[in-house]
Amino acid sequence: MARFTRAIFTLLYSLLALAQLSVAASAYERRQDSTDASDSVDADVATISSSAGLRAGASYPFVCSIISSTTSSSTLVHWPGSPVFKWLSSHWAATSNQVPACVVEPGKASDIAKILLTVGISRTPFAGLYKVQSGGHTTNPGWSSTKGVHISLNSLRSINYNSASQTVEVGTGLRWEEVYAALEPNGVTVVGGRVRGVGVGGFTLGGGYSWKTNQYGLTIDTVTAFELVTPLGRVVKVTQQSDPALFSGLKGGGNNFGVVTKITLKTVPQGPVWGGSVTYMDPASLPLVNAATAKFAANVTDPKASILNTVAFYQGAPLVSIAMFYDGPTPPAGIFDEFLNIPSVASSSGTQTYLEKINSSPSNDTYGFRNYFGTVPVPKYSPNFLNIVSNLSVTIGNELSSKSLVFMTLVNEPFLPSALSHSNSGATAYPYSRSKVYTPFNIFLSWADPSQDAVFRAAVKKIEDTLYAALADEGERNLDSVPLYSNYAMWDTPVSRLYGPNLPGLKLLKLRVDPLNVMSLAGGFKI
Repeated sequence: MARFTRAIFTLLYSLLALAQLSVAASAYERRQDSTDASDSVDADVATISSSAGLRAGASYPFVCSIISSTTSSSTLVHWPGSPVFKWLSSHWAATSNQVPACVVEPGKASDIAKILLTVGISRTPFAGLYKVQSGGHTTNPGWSSTKGVHISLNSLRSINYNSASQTVEVGTGLRWEEVYAALEPNGVTVVGGRVRGVGVGGFTLGGGYSWKTNQYGLTIDTVTAFELVTPLGRVVKVTQQSDPALFSGLKGGGNNFGVVTKITLKTVPQGPVWGGSVTYMDPASLPLVNAATAKFAANVTDPKASILNTVAFYQGAPLVSIAMFYDGPTPPAGIFDEFLNIPSVASSSGTQTYLEKINSSPSNDTYGFRNYFGTVPVPKYSPNFLNIVSNLSVTIGNELSSKSLVFMTLVNEPFLPSALSHSNSGATAYPYSRSKVYTPFNIFLSWADPSQDAVFRAAVKKIEDTLYAALADEGERNLDSVPLYSNYAMWDTPVSRLYGPNLPGLKLLKLRVDPLNVMSLAGGFKI
């Protein structure tokens, strides 16, 4: 009976795919530019569907072999035991590690189309968000790994700068520091990640907070086009003009609508910047640092200035580090003076290139450990709230010290109230409201022992609950109905928290773009 059911499903999938592709093809040809017109999608469906033995429930190694035989020579399939397999399937966070049946490294978008058709027909799980694989900088279990087919976008590394349009088209296999390095000789950059090691794809599709967000908005606010491989096997260019609903859905909607292979971003002028960090350990200094942070968040209106206040747990006490950034060679007097004048254990600052600033920020020190992110939407940073954060680092840190705690940080990320006012290309899936800025406070825990996973999940929840209560005591209401940043959110966060009133429209969009629900086979927040 089960075999009969799988056979019927496979037949229905193939027939539905062919029918949907016929309709989709004519619609997309009217509205969108095909970026791989030489490939016949209908022929791909027919060829892949007729592969002997390919059906729903086919073994994962068999599906890998079908991918190997139906894709072009530019796409490589790596098998267990290969050094490349180990390298491409490794993850920054051990909590998101699974061992796949194979790693597929596509060389072009049309091959990804064939891969999606293959996993769709066979209902094979594949790696998602967005180490389908971009940078793989996620901590959620199963988000960027799979026991099925792991798709690595490592080979999609093109960078094409257009000085006339002041845009750059980048492959989603890149990391932000690679994009910055390529653009630096041209005196321009893009609104991207703040630390090294973060992939372009997942960061952008989640929204993207940058050192330049106060000036230009989120990364998605600077996107002018996506190259998308749809779950039905078409390679399309999505813009505000070609498909406004899909363009909006891709901006913050994660990997629900297919695999994004290229992103076109507006470039912005870039010269020398001023930046640095100051680290404090003296308990007497911490209230002063918190007061200076609250004052900065409330009073500094220069959009070129930004900070991160990171509270770490170190040897039983909080250690606070202030990362400072000014988008110019020298900051105006007074902006960072209070931080620089408080007694510290380490301080370094000066004029540098933007790339040097990015590369100076550690991000991979906990590579290979078990890691979780969490988040709370914070509308303002008061001295009281910041003091509670400092105290929490000690309370939770001491509780976890005997549970193989490696590292813990709580990151206060103040932005200007105008930070979300820069969207000028239609609506975005995230944030679903821009009337008020709720900054993405980051919780990060790292540990070694897999048996303690539930303990650390509970610790993240305890931190979140404590901070929600602190904000409520300050008069903040209805924080459970404001936008939550998906790139920091735990895997069990309801999608309604991420997309709010946008969710019904996103569900309809998902039904149009992915009627056979192929993307449900990948990790990530599912619409």
